[in-house]
Amino acid sequence: MREFEGKKLLILGGNPETSALVRVANNMGIKTIVASGRHTDDAKKYAWKSSDIDGMDVPGLISLARDEQVDGVLVGVADILVPSYCKVCDALGLPCYASQRIVDVFAFKDVFKATCESYGIHGIPEYYLDAEMKQSDIDKIKYPVMIKPVDNGGGVGMTVVYNEEELRPAVEKALEASNKKRFIVEKYMECPDLGMYYTFKDGVCSASCIYDRYTTDEQPGLSRVCLGGTYPSKYISEYFDRMHDNAVRMFKEIGITDGILMLSGFYENGEFYVYDTGFRLQGEAPHLLIKAIQGFDQREMLIRYALTGSAGDLDLEEADDTYLRGKWAATQWFLLKQGKIAEIEGFEEVDNDPRVVANVQRLYEGDTVPEEWIGNEKQVLTRLYLVCDSKQELADTLKEYAEKVKVFDENGNNMILKGFDIDKALEL
Repeated sequence: MREFEGKKLLILGGNPETSALVRVANNMGIKTIVASGRHTDDAKKYAWKSSDIDGMDVPGLISLARDEQVDGVLVGVADILVPSYCKVCDALGLPCYASQRIVDVFAFKDVFKATCESYGIHGIPEYYLDAEMKQSDIDKIKYPVMIKPVDNGGGVGMTVVYNEEELRPAVEKALEASNKKRFIVEKYMECPDLGMYYTFKDGVCSASCIYDRYTTDEQPGLSRVCLGGTYPSKYISEYFDRMHDNAVRMFKEIGITDGILMLSGFYENGEFYVYDTGFRLQGEAPHLLIKAIQGFDQREMLIRYALTGSAGDLDLEEADDTYLRGKWAATQWFLLKQGKIAEIEGFEEVDNDPRVVANVQRLYEGDTVPEEWIGNEKQVLTRLYLVCDSKQELADTLKEYAEKVKVFDENGNNMILKGFDIDKALEL
C-alpha cells in the first residue's frame, strides 16, 4: 500500500502548470481536490474531485476543506493564491510552509522590493507614481519604463511605456490586473536576465539552480515573454560572490524553513537587480530539470509537507548541486502569434529522445491564441526541457528543435516567434 493512500489533499488553483502537481499527488495514492473559479481549468481534468470555489474565497475554501475532511492543503502554480493558502492552513491547523510574515513580504512586489533593499539586495530603479498621476511625478520619469501590478505575474497587466502618452492606458491596465489596486513604475531593463531557484528543507537553504533567461523582443510595448533558459548561468560565480549570502540571510531572518522560492533578476555593469519572486512551484518548472539531474522531486516534497509537516528524509545538502553535476541543461519555449492552430510538426519523436526530459505542451491543433494572450505566458505552445553532457551537445539539440518544430494557422502562415540566439546564449 502506498504511504498516502486515501489521504485527501486540497490544491488551490487549476491552471495548466498546476496539472502536473495534481498528477504527481495522484500517483502517490492521494485523493486530490482542485479548487478554482473556472469550471474548465485544466488541472480539474486530473483531480479526484473539483470545486468551482475561487482560490481567493478563503471562507469558501475553509468550508470546502472541512466538508471534505482534507488532510492537507497546498497552493498550485499561482503567486496570487499564496495568501489564501496561508489563511486556509492557519484556520484548519494544517501544515503550511508560508507564515503570514513571509506572505507579507513575498505576495506584493513593492513590499518585497523594500525588504530586499534592507538586506543589500537591489531592486530595479523605480519612479513614484500613484493613481492620481500628478504631472509633477510624471515629469520625473525617464522612458522607457515598465508598468506592472504589485500582485500579479506571468506578464499579466504589464506594459512597456515609451512616452507620456502611453502612460495612462498602461496604468489602467495594471490597476485592472491588481486585486490590491496598486502598481509600480520601473526603469525598463535591457540587459541579461537570470533566475535563481532555491529549495528549503528543515531550515537548510540551497541554491538548486541559477540560470540565464531569454525573452522575446518581437512584441514591442508588451511584457517580454520568456523564450527559455540555459543552465548553469554564465554569471553564476558573480552571483555567489555578490548576492547569494545577502539572499540567504534575508530568507532566514523572515523565517523560511521549508518550500521553494524563485528570484528573478537582471545583471548590469557588475550589479544584480531583483525584479520578481514567487514562493511556490514555478510555471517555468526548473524542478523538472532538478529531478532529472539531482534525483529529487520538489513536487513530492511539497505534497509530503502538506500532509505531514515534513518534506521527508532527503539530505538536501548532499543531493543538491547548483553546478548540476557537470551537466548542461535548457528550457526551450515556443511562443505563438495570434490565430488558430491548424497544424503542429516536430514533436513526433520527442518521447523517445533521451535528451528531452519533459515536453510540457499547453496548446494543440484546433486551439486559438486570442489577442489578449499576446504578451503573457498564455501564448506558450510548449516548453521543452533538455539535459545534455556538454555545452556543444546542448547547443546542437536546441538548434535541432528550433528548426524541426513548426506551427501553421489555417492559412498556412507560420505562428511561431523566433527563439533566442543559441550561440550567443551559450557563448559558442
